[in-house]
Amino acid sequence: MAAAKKAASISASEASFASLLAKIQYLDAPSLDLVRQAYRWADELHLGQMRHSGDPYITHPLAVTALCADWRLDAQALCAALLHDALEDCGIAKGDIVLRFGSTVADLVDGLTKLEKLPDTPREANQSESFRKMLLAMATDVRVILIKLADRTHNMRTLGDTPPVKWARIAGETQEIYAPIAHRLGLNQTYRELQDLSFKYLKPWRYQTLTQATAKARSRARDLIQRGQKDLEAAFANAKLPATISGREKTLFSIYRKMRTKHVNFSDINDLFGFRVIVNSQSECYTALGVLHQLYKPVPGRFKDHIAIPKANGYQSLHTTLIGPSGVTVEFQIRTESMHWIAESGVAAHWLYKTQNAAATGHNIGAQWLESLLDIQNETVDASEFWDHVRVDLFPDAVYVFTPKNRIMALPRGATVVDFAYAVHSTIGDRCMSAKVNGELAPLRTELKNGDRIEIITAPVSQPNPAWLSFVRTGRARSKIRHYMKTQAQSQSLVMGERLLAQALRTEGYAAIPAQDAASKTIWDKALRFTGNKTIDELLADLGLGKRMATVVAKRLGKLLAERGQAPDPLLLSSAVMLGGETAASNQLIVDGSESASMVMATCCHPIPGDDIVGYLGHGEGLIIHREDCPVATRLARKDADRMMSAIWESDIDKSFIVPIQIDAADGQGVLAQITSNLAAADANIVHVDMAQEPTTGIADLRLRIAVRDAPHLAQVFARLARVKAVLKVVRN
Repeated sequence: MAAAKKAASISASEASFASLLAKIQYLDAPSLDLVRQAYRWADELHLGQMRHSGDPYITHPLAVTALCADWRLDAQALCAALLHDALEDCGIAKGDIVLRFGSTVADLVDGLTKLEKLPDTPREANQSESFRKMLLAMATDVRVILIKLADRTHNMRTLGDTPPVKWARIAGETQEIYAPIAHRLGLNQTYRELQDLSFKYLKPWRYQTLTQATAKARSRARDLIQRGQKDLEAAFANAKLPATISGREKTLFSIYRKMRTKHVNFSDINDLFGFRVIVNSQSECYTALGVLHQLYKPVPGRFKDHIAIPKANGYQSLHTTLIGPSGVTVEFQIRTESMHWIAESGVAAHWLYKTQNAAATGHNIGAQWLESLLDIQNETVDASEFWDHVRVDLFPDAVYVFTPKNRIMALPRGATVVDFAYAVHSTIGDRCMSAKVNGELAPLRTELKNGDRIEIITAPVSQPNPAWLSFVRTGRARSKIRHYMKTQAQSQSLVMGERLLAQALRTEGYAAIPAQDAASKTIWDKALRFTGNKTIDELLADLGLGKRMATVVAKRLGKLLAERGQAPDPLLLSSAVMLGGETAASNQLIVDGSESASMVMATCCHPIPGDDIVGYLGHGEGLIIHREDCPVATRLARKDADRMMSAIWESDIDKSFIVPIQIDAADGQGVLAQITSNLAAADANIVHVDMAQEPTTGIADLRLRIAVRDAPHLAQVFARLARVKAVLKVVRN
């Protein structure tokens, strides 16, 4: 019995390969032989493996390859499709594929292979890393994603054979990731199928209900559609315009999405069915539009010209909605044959049709987005962050805007001036200062609309602002801004770390940090092995961020310097001893009030110039400046004294500092006005006001945040407020 079942399985797989061979007759003889070899090896590798349906596993690679053959992919891609699960499931190495089929096929298979799950790593992190690997391979060779989409399509077609516990995860991943990628690359036929299959398993009851409702609607509309088709054929015949007319239906998922977004019932959806008109040339598209508008009355505001302004994924067609037979609204799509190829197959049109025009167009579809993946990768270390950036670009909608030279650019809906600047060039985004939209100055956060003409005004001194992250829409802009911020934080932390290490070394009796030259290379190499850092700059940045202790590193460096024969300076050592181990005043950390990734003002005590201050080297938070009498600083000093350091204010600081104060005042008319006017007279700016009243005592409790220059200025403010008769008490929080 088992032998008979095995024979039947072999017979089934051979029959499938025979049908695949019939599909790939567009290949030459050597290419056919290469695919045949790949099939034989894949069949051997997967021997004994079964699908959930009970079919031999080889039927899956064959089905995936058949889908790729429908796009007429080349022999290398078909071989990779047959072997796409070999590395992951069959225990072979990439080098084995290189030896048999060359490095190109091996790279394609490797790009399709998930990363091996790392121990103690969350599933989400491994998934993000695998997606990044696949997307970067796709950016280098788009055949990777074509094979992957064929693989996912077949898996979705057979998802019913898998345990139901997996349905939601796989279907959700398909809807969130693979369907948008298919749409972004112009693979609309695949996009629609993946959406409907995901819908089927995510919302099975709604899917079934809509399937039945659509079948009934199709039955009722059959006569209407046939009548409409005859009218159209007669109209085009009278106009002597050759055209191919076919009916088209709205997908179930698009019906469901429209019902959800428009909050309407199924009976209110009046564009379930439509027509597609295919003509011979672009000029005939507009002629066909005239024929249709003479036949049926157009619906105002429902015309879109995607020929003059193609979609971001290369889609081109004229869309118009007309009042058809019996007063039913019908949507029409008008396009040429080559436009139809690209509309259905996107990037695959490059292989599917070898005419010069179609090949060139298909080759460029999605190229800008694929290039942006490499830009985002270059500036993003973390896989999850990379995927977050990519995810925002997988959108179905877009706005079309113009550069000053009339070049059309597609951006996601909600994109701003800054998104446009980075889309043009990263340098323009970094140096963006202001912009003109349609000839008028506009804020950088201005959302762009269809048809806007944007001119970016740059300045050499301008730089990305972290606040831009709150409104930019594209992954490219977001990754560029974050990369700049990280680079700046790194340089600031490096400077701070150098200062802290120099200060700590003085307490060990050494006046300066060892030079980064050949003479000190051995010392630095040993120090880096001790700390585990790869470079000196990385070590200094870690010191500046508080990830490592400057005193510990300084002691290690002091020991290494002593081993080299460089004795500590007795004067520096005696100075440190006399000061009880504290840093001399000349070596105190000087604070100028500017905050950065390496130094921040504590929010628990809000220090201002004139306050006695100390610094606490936080764990990865940089240096935090506290008031010396701050309770939090006192607790930290008891708990972690090694991380505390002496600090003083720079003598001349020209900036404002936020200070929270509390005012208790007798409740009465005009009290708040008196307080605010006195604050203004004292040249103190009010940043925030919070007012509460205690009805039993008649005392108003005002909590304000004011901006002052320093402690003497704050004292003047308090003195001014004390003159207000209604004010009972003023304290600094």
